[in-house]
Amino acid sequence: MFKSIYHVAKMDCPSEESMIRLKFEDLNSIRKLVFDLEKRELTIYHTSKDPDIEKRLSALNLGQHLQEITETPNDNSLIPESATDRSQAKLLWIVLLINFGFFAIESIAGLISGSMGLIADSLDMLADALVYGLSLWAVGAMVARKKKVASMSGYLQLTLALLGLIEIVRRFIGVETVPDFKTMIIVSVLALVANSICLYLLQKSKSEEAHMKASMIFTSNDVIINAGIIIAGILVLITQSKFPDLIIGSIVFLVVVRGALRILKLGK
Repeated sequence: MFKSIYHVAKMDCPSEESMIRLKFEDLNSIRKLVFDLEKRELTIYHTSKDPDIEKRLSALNLGQHLQEITETPNDNSLIPESATDRSQAKLLWIVLLINFGFFAIESIAGLISGSMGLIADSLDMLADALVYGLSLWAVGAMVARKKKVASMSGYLQLTLALLGLIEIVRRFIGVETVPDFKTMIIVSVLALVANSICLYLLQKSKSEEAHMKASMIFTSNDVIINAGIIIAGILVLITQSKFPDLIIGSIVFLVVVRGALRILKLGK
């Protein structure tokens, strides 16, 4: 039995954790994955020095670096984690529904208020929902079918993000009305609360696994994005300008594009 510890620089929220789990799901040499999102560390227990481990992790482009690999005695407690565990599946459904619900809320609110920041964040919510959905889809599904769904989801997300960026360019150039800052702030506060609840539930479910602390909530990209849109709404109020909303929208759309490219790598 071997124990490999990786520092994964871009692994800072449960979405990256889900993508790593999906990537390694059909690799028989892996006995267990242990995630420490706060320290951005991934510990892999595996039965052999399988080069496919490094290859698959590199394919996700999360800035991984092997810190150490040691040989450790066989431990019967290191059984493969069950994808059919009822409590885990229930939790994934809750998180998926929260993210998908706020995708609908933010996209509608974004269209009504004219805020590209809200529309962009709705796609970020959709991206998270897709990752959790893929985790659920993997239960009892063939690997080939799972990869096909991952590719379809990634292309859909990438297409919507690119269309959003084109719309932002059009709005930068054209004459547009100032977005409704009240809607931006209120909906973003609600989304921040929803993201915090999701992260709390995911963290709580892993409380028996070491190293999960509350500070991961405040380092999450999703929470930072929500805070950014709130600040953009305040700047829209102060400046009476469309540009703070368009700037934060551009940043979030780029984050969504990055997420889409990662999802597409799962389909390879």
